Amino acid sequence: MEGIDLVLRQFPKITEQQQARFAALGGLYAEWNGRVNLISRKDLDHLYERHVLHSLGIAKVHAFKPGSRTVDVGTGGGFPLVPLAILFPDCTFHGIDGIGKKIMAVQGVINALGLANCTAEQVRSEDHKLKYDMIVSRAVTTLPEFLRMTRHLVPKGQGKLFYLKGGELADELRPVRQKVRVHELSAYFPGEFFATKKVVEVEL
Repeated sequence: MEGIDLVLRQFPKITEQQQARFAALGGLYAEWNGRVNLISRKDLDHLYERHVLHSLGIAKVHAFKPGSRTVDVGTGGGFPLVPLAILFPDCTFHGIDGIGKKIMAVQGVINALGLANCTAEQVRSEDHKLKYDMIVSRAVTTLPEFLRMTRHLVPKGQGKLFYLKGGELADELRPVRQKVRVHELSAYFPGEFFATKKVVEVEL
C-alpha cells in the first residue's frame, strides 16, 4: 500500500484539509524533484512510506502542544518539517538547511500547500540564533555531534530533541550525557523499512 492511504491508516482522525495536503505531497515532490535533487528517484516511488510516514513517526511518540515552536535542523527536502506542520496546524515549524536550492524547493512546497505555520530558511545551525521548544531532525550526523551543533537552539532544561535514526545506536549513545529514550518505530508502523528505524528522544 502506498500513498495517502498509509497516512490515513495511521492517523484516521485528520481533517479533510489535512488529507488534501498530504495527498498533494506526491505531485509536489515529483514536480520539485525534477528541478532540485531532493530525494532519490527510487525513494520518490515510496514517498509516503519512507519520507512522510517516517517523519510522522515523531508524532507517535510526542504530542506537540498548541503554540509550541519547533526547528527542523538540516531539513533537506522538508522532512520531517512539512508532514509535522500539516499534522499539527496549531504549532509553528521552521526548517533550516545550508543548501539554498533545497530551501527554495521546500518553501515552494510550503507555499503550494498554504501552510501558514511553516517556514524555511537557508542558514547553518551554528549560525542560527533563535530559540525553540523542540528540535527535530533526520540523521544529519552522529548524535553527539548533532547535539554540539544545535544545543544553543533550545533553552537549557526546557526542551527536547526528536532525532530519526536507524540501525544500532549503542556506541553512538554512550557518550551522550543527557537523558535519552529510544522509540522503535516498528512498534507503530509495519513493514521492512521500519524494522530498524527509531526516534531518539533527548532531554535538552
